[in-house]
Amino acid sequence: MSNQTKGNLVDISSNTQVLNLYKKRGRIKRIVCIALSVIFLLSGSGFVYYYSVLNSMNYVDISNDNDNTDSTLPSSSDVFGNGTSSNDLLQNSKVLNVMLFGEDNNHGDKYGRTDTMIMLSIDNIHKKIKLTSFQRDTYVYIPGNGYDKINASYTLGGAKLSIQTIEANFGIKIDRYAVVDFESFIKIIDTLGGIDMEVTQDEIDYINYQMYKNDQTDTATTITDAPGNVHLNGQEALWYARDRGLTKGEDDNEIGIDGDDWDRTSRQRKLLETLFDSMKSADLGQIVSIVSSIGPLITTNLKKDEITALVSNALTYLKYDVEQYYVPEEGLWYYDDDTPSGSVIRIADMEKQRLAFAKFIYEVGDSSSNNGNAQATTSSN
Repeated sequence: MSNQTKGNLVDISSNTQVLNLYKKRGRIKRIVCIALSVIFLLSGSGFVYYYSVLNSMNYVDISNDNDNTDSTLPSSSDVFGNGTSSNDLLQNSKVLNVMLFGEDNNHGDKYGRTDTMIMLSIDNIHKKIKLTSFQRDTYVYIPGNGYDKINASYTLGGAKLSIQTIEANFGIKIDRYAVVDFESFIKIIDTLGGIDMEVTQDEIDYINYQMYKNDQTDTATTITDAPGNVHLNGQEALWYARDRGLTKGEDDNEIGIDGDDWDRTSRQRKLLETLFDSMKSADLGQIVSIVSSIGPLITTNLKKDEITALVSNALTYLKYDVEQYYVPEEGLWYYDDDTPSGSVIRIADMEKQRLAFAKFIYEVGDSSSNNGNAQATTSSN
């Protein structure tokens, strides 16, 4: 990406309200001001409870994690193809990028597997929430490990290495992360009272099959509703989010259901968007209650004051439009069966993909926004 091109892109990073919390001067005053709206909604005991919940959250700072000692990146031509430094990451003070990981760690490994890699972007310039899925079989360079499927980065080095991998290959700064394992996902959905999803007959059949096969129900037809708007509990919602079809005869099943990983990532984004929509009628007190209930189930590097800032502005964010995207973009990839990692999704033109991704996140070339003209800044993890 040339310097001229970068000059027309958007300077991308974290929300101004959150970023200001890191500035030493007046930091305590800002934290207190941000918290006032929360305080007014809570009694004295409620306020104490809210902060006790924040203290119980699984905060894990990965900035000084030395597990991945060799983070050496390939030459710029290997990843970027045109001489762009791998440390030049696009960021904007009015866009907060949070990487969301869904972790499967049934085997008790240090790092589990992740089939859910979604970047949630709060774009305060264009008043939008943006959800970007990364296809798990995308063939990318993993710092210190060479080329492999993108989801292998999580197995090798957890959230830190996955973030390094996405930044190195796609050039956009990721500000924060959050990890939810399968068990916590189920608890979160159940805590929220379940979720109403628009589902097809194939999706109902898949959920019913998996529920019965995994001894999570006594009947083969847990969901008896017709296709359409169906209420799902936590376990049913998890199977919905993991649905990538079912080959007839697989695991001795007698049904065949169309689907693939592209369908699965689409369902995951759809589920998140439905969650956002379901919360639009909530007031700030209810938002605080939800955060208090589900917060301890999430592992994140969002600090307490940042979470409070996000909660205080939640009603504004919930009014934003939601847009979706996936990497790699249609037309920019092909299947490659001849790699050490087996069959992969190979990006045909990384430069075009990087530009397309940046355009989605920062709406490059949008002359209606003076704040939308971003620049690349040197950033290191």
